[in-house]
Amino acid sequence: MIYRNIERHASRFKDYTELRIHENRSLGIQILNGDVLSNNRESGAGVSARVYRGGVWGFASAPFLDDAAIGRVIETATQNAQFLSSREKRGMGPLPMAKASAAHDLSSPKPRGNQEKYLGFARALDAYLKEKHPELLSRSIYLGTLEVEKHLLTSEGSVSTLLVPRTVLYLSASREAKNASKDRVEQGHVFGGGGHFEEHFGDPAALFPGIEAVCEDLARKAEGDHAEAGEHEVVLGPDLAGILAHEAIGHTVEADLVLGGSVAGDFLGKPVATELVSITDFAHTALGAPCPQPLWVDDEGTPARDTVLIENGVLKNFMHNKETARHFGHEATGHARAWSFSDEPLIRMRNTAILPGKSRLADMIASIDKGYYLEQPSNGQADSTSEFMFGVTRGREIRGGKLGRALFDATVSGVAFDMLKTVTMVSDDMRWESGGMCGKKQPIPVGMGGPALKCRIRIGGR
Repeated sequence: MIYRNIERHASRFKDYTELRIHENRSLGIQILNGDVLSNNRESGAGVSARVYRGGVWGFASAPFLDDAAIGRVIETATQNAQFLSSREKRGMGPLPMAKASAAHDLSSPKPRGNQEKYLGFARALDAYLKEKHPELLSRSIYLGTLEVEKHLLTSEGSVSTLLVPRTVLYLSASREAKNASKDRVEQGHVFGGGGHFEEHFGDPAALFPGIEAVCEDLARKAEGDHAEAGEHEVVLGPDLAGILAHEAIGHTVEADLVLGGSVAGDFLGKPVATELVSITDFAHTALGAPCPQPLWVDDEGTPARDTVLIENGVLKNFMHNKETARHFGHEATGHARAWSFSDEPLIRMRNTAILPGKSRLADMIASIDKGYYLEQPSNGQADSTSEFMFGVTRGREIRGGKLGRALFDATVSGVAFDMLKTVTMVSDDMRWESGGMCGKKQPIPVGMGGPALKCRIRIGGR
């Protein structure tokens, strides 16, 4: 679906209005121990209109794209806004003005394959694992693609077209542990990122070295042990720094959650980390390279701009939509996004990252006499106080400044605004995690990134 000439509907607008034509297309293939558990393709498309009057919103949507249906949706949203405004009588003035124009189709120029080709690719990887690694107790491959296409028109004159594809392949395997306290260990890895399948994958053999690296990590983990519970000096790898930036910091500075009581509301303009820590939510380009989830215009028609959240340890900004920007007297930052045509936009992160520092990772590890290098998270959660808990699926102990035995799965926890005050070194490189989904009321794809951090953190052991 490429929708043409959305501007022709502008004459239907009576109040402040946002019209969005939206389609999500996805594919999912999962193979477990050679058996195909799922092989599906889905698409959901439709239109929504959101109308603002006097401090309230009217919203309507429909899974149709003909002009008559679009007209009915606009009229229904307008009537809803009129009705609610007459009952609520909030008497609030207009929202901040925003006008933007952008058209970005990030489709691959390469010819795209069909479902049979993608299933064959996944089967080839499974066959390689089965043949080369008979010691595995289980092996799982999930191949998922997602295309999000949006066409936006607002009564203020914003016009935007955006098509963003993403392809991820998640591989995991398990084998018997050699430690009597644990029966098996599991390890996984995500390949791919922004773009269509053809931009990441071709010959299955090209992925064999990556698969071998996962199996080497798994073999090392099979001979590992539990972490020692307690607070430790650690190096958090880039993937953990990225999820920390998103879950434990990013959500606390979304302005709707600030209004709901987030701890960040008390810290604006104050130190919340050491001077080594800076965090930005990027719109579409970071450090001269494209972001995993680029956005030029948000779903309210506001130009998306980079938003500095923490600069040299000081909390600088919240992330806003038009309403919260008006409430705080700040500039709208372009963070309003909706997952599907039937959803209203919420304040959502785009590409949240801790910025690189000046230290070398090898020097950071060498500076720790007794501690841990924690590399890969499994999941994470945090609340509005910035208290967090993340699973860790790959890690190594550090003894005398050198990496030692591998760790079994562990957890790390703490209060982010306290933990960031223990950061003493930040590595000079960073890495994006490009397959993340955020679950704040609606699922939505996000980018998370960062360098390695040396800090103190609480680890759950045996």
